[in-house]
Amino acid sequence: MSNTQNAAVNDDEEETVSAILRKVEDWLQPFRVSMETLRDVSVRLRRDLIRGLGKHTHRRAPVKMLPTFVRATPDGTEKGDFLALDLGGTHFRVLHVRVLEDQQKLLKMDSQICAVPQEIMLGPGSQLFDHIAACLSEFLVSLGLRDQVLPLGFTFSFPCEQKDIDKSILIRWTKGFNCSGVEGEDVVALLREAIHRRGDYDIGPVAMVNDTVGTMMSCGYRDRSCEIGMIIGTGTNACYMEEIKNVKRVEGEDGRMCINTEWGGFGDDGSLRDIQTEFDLEVDRTSLNPGVHTFEKMISGMYLGEVVRLVLVKLAQEKMLFGGEVSEALLTPNTFKTEYISQIEEEGTGLDRAREILLELALPAGQQHCRILLLVCSTLSTRSAQLCAAALATIANRIRSNRGLDQLHTTVGVDGTVYKKHPKFSQRLQDTVRILAPHCNISFLVDEDGSGKGAVMVTAVAQRLAMQSRLLEDSESEDDEEEEGEEEEGN
Repeated sequence: MSNTQNAAVNDDEEETVSAILRKVEDWLQPFRVSMETLRDVSVRLRRDLIRGLGKHTHRRAPVKMLPTFVRATPDGTEKGDFLALDLGGTHFRVLHVRVLEDQQKLLKMDSQICAVPQEIMLGPGSQLFDHIAACLSEFLVSLGLRDQVLPLGFTFSFPCEQKDIDKSILIRWTKGFNCSGVEGEDVVALLREAIHRRGDYDIGPVAMVNDTVGTMMSCGYRDRSCEIGMIIGTGTNACYMEEIKNVKRVEGEDGRMCINTEWGGFGDDGSLRDIQTEFDLEVDRTSLNPGVHTFEKMISGMYLGEVVRLVLVKLAQEKMLFGGEVSEALLTPNTFKTEYISQIEEEGTGLDRAREILLELALPAGQQHCRILLLVCSTLSTRSAQLCAAALATIANRIRSNRGLDQLHTTVGVDGTVYKKHPKFSQRLQDTVRILAPHCNISFLVDEDGSGKGAVMVTAVAQRLAMQSRLLEDSESEDDEEEEGEEEEGN
């Protein structure tokens, strides 16, 4: 065959592939969210934020807006030695962190990872906290710190209702834990009781921290304008500094408090039904928690890969992909991992990786199939980034409105594998936020320190505020004495 004939064949193939891609692109239209719809989503979320903050409406609100009792972000004067305890899975971490005021640095001095065996995850709560207390004791002994009484930041990544900075009631276990006697109890009190049972060391004040708050505080130490924390990883959530006068469940009019939005629950009342596709509904139906965390299931790493898998099955069934054939692997839930999406969208190497993944799943892996797979991944990850952007814009716009500013300058501390690992996610999110929050100048800071160090910063700030409060009380009592003395002299 001559070069001319080869070129003609290639042109014909390209035209056929382009025609199929256009057909698939039309078919994927329900996943494309217009700016008008994103603005509408933002309006719905704003309404839910207000409901969540209300004294009488919060119970029915899908977005819970939980007070964290964190009343300030770092100001750079924090200092001292702290312990951190980070529990959220089959392992937990203990850290010794030193905060240096003069260098404004967080130094991770030492850390240790401890396993939580299956029998402890499912046994009595006292056994779990005894295990944590024993590991903490071992850690302190190894560092020669057992005789010191250090403040502790406690990241406890399970659904809790926080009553104060050092009081947090476990609502329910998740992530494979089911320890008896803990749900409905204060986890800080249970930890202290376990430490007192041992009697070989003690801890100072404890600050309870949600991982989103830890992200904001960790980044806030590096950038004073950081007032929003956002996680887009296995799950998704955000927190931000709200005016206390708007937090109707907490007494007080002055100052601010960090609110853990729990925005993953947005849409649990059906408010996002018009933008959920049949695939979103199927993912929800087959999940461990149907009807819960609607927004999270359209965005986060735990579910994105499964939505892609369901779309590929449907495209094959409609004869637009794989010649209408599907493999057993593709029909098996959760075989298409979310990390594949990041790999497939990587510039330069993505199509090669798409071919490898299709072959691993025992599927045809020609150029046409790889390009359709790339199109599906790109469409779904774009929707995820844009929905996240709509939610973030809602918070930024609210902060600006709360403060009566013409232009808000703020920083978002971010963590999570979807945001960090996907090659285009962060840019898509930032581009969309700029459109939806045009009067907000937002910087993004990726958290490299982790929620353990964030917990330390919450503890350090709480210590600083307590110290300032004591100084204020002391000065007030001195003023009283001076005033009394002046009155006596006058008599």
